[in-house]
Amino acid sequence: QVQLVESGGGSVQSGGSLRLSCAASGFTISDKCMGWFRQAPGKEREGVAVRSRHGTTAYDDSVRGRFTISQDNAKNTLYLQMNSLKPEDTAMYYCAADPTVCALYYGAARDFRYWGQGTQVTVSS
Repeated sequence: QVQLVESGGGSVQSGGSLRLSCAASGFTISDKCMGWFRQAPGKEREGVAVRSRHGTTAYDDSVRGRFTISQDNAKNTLYLQMNSLKPEDTAMYYCAADPTVCALYYGAARDFRYWGQGTQVTVSS
């Protein structure tokens, strides 16, 4: 049974850092495209970063240079290192896996097959 469990969210001040983790079970993350998405209240779920099974990464313009997606294959865990956080980064963050297309584009969330329950990130000014 496939399961994704996020952790590492919390409340930080603007300029701070957090590292989100996504522990996967039921499949091997190195075999799949993996991604991070976020959803703020009243807004659509948007893609933050993806990592292909070949290691290629892509980022939304709003986080490029501040966020880094990585994974530890031995731990079967995906990470999102978030630096220089801004209040507009406040959202529920979700880990996702196995899309039909490994890329970020409008509506990409619809194409990811597996989802975690989310972890809340709150950035105060």
